[in-house]
Amino acid sequence: MPRTTTAPTESTTAGRRTGSQTAADPALLSRAMKAPALLDAADRLAERARKESWTHAEYLVACLQREVSARESHGGEARVRAARFPAIKTIEELDVTHLRGPAPW
Repeated sequence: MPRTTTAPTESTTAGRRTGSQTAADPALLSRAMKAPALLDAADRLAERARKESWTHAEYLVACLQREVSARESHGGEARVRAARFPAIKTIEELDVTHLRGPAPW
């Protein structure tokens, strides 16, 4: 049985989006998800995915990995800022000459 094609009607084209609407979606959705690293990495990773013929799943995993690593690296900084410590000190900066009592090592 031969297939017949019909011209697109208003109901079939209503679900389609223009290029500018589609381009705005990642920005809107990444802000809604509070995932700024995802938006920053998406374009660069999309170009790389095209060049290396990644699957959609591989592209998605790469984007999510960027967001997770950004959250892990910035998470500690945000907690320190939220704690409002007067100064950030690290163990490397510790001056053992000022410690009282016997040295633990």
